[in-house]
Amino acid sequence: MCLAIPSRIVQIEGSDATIDVAGVQRRTSLMLLEDAQVGDYVIVHAGFAIQKLDAQAALETLALLREAAAAADKDVPS
Repeated sequence: MCLAIPSRIVQIEGSDATIDVAGVQRRTSLMLLEDAQVGDYVIVHAGFAIQKLDAQAALETLALLREAAAAADKDVPS
């Protein structure tokens, strides 16, 4: 199973980009997207940005993922 987490483009160099998720940065290819720009949110699979997302939808998804992670942490016995 693959979980697609919205990632924000923070830098573009040629056909590669640096993306950021909660302060974690990675390099990804933009070869499959035509008009990606710094500040855009994208979905990445296997090292390639495969889809741009609306910023509001990306932020809502990230908030839901944070809530789910917090709930999961509460369910783990210490």
